[in-house]
Order: sequence, then C-alpha cells, then structure tokens
Amino acid sequence: MISWGYGAEIAARIADELFDSLDAPVRRIGAMDTFVAYQPILEDAILPQPDTILKAIVDLKAF
Repeated sequence: MISWGYGAEIAARIADELFDSLDAPVRRIGAMDTFVAYQPILEDAILPQPDTILKAIVDLKAF
C-alpha cells in the first residue's frame, strides 16, 4: 500500500529532511489503499503493474 507502510514513512522522512538535496521529488509506487484480493484479476487491478512502474520511472527521469 502507498499509505501506512514503511515506504510511506521513509518517503516522508526523505522529503522532509533531504528536500534540498533531491534531484527530483520523492515518488511512491505501491498497491492501492485497499485490501489485497486473493483473486488474480483483482490482484492485477490493485497491485502495481510493470507499465505503472515504467511510467513512474520515465516521469521522474524527465523531471
């Protein structure tokens, strides 16, 4: 999940404490803020997919 996890806390701390040193904004990629379904089609809708990750990488590289 994007919220309430270790990644969210790490991203928040980096943004708060190292903002002036960053070359690009902090970006989080994770599951939707919902329970993960135990069904393959629903899992694909909830969890980040390779194209979502690639888009985030391309967007940050363009920054």
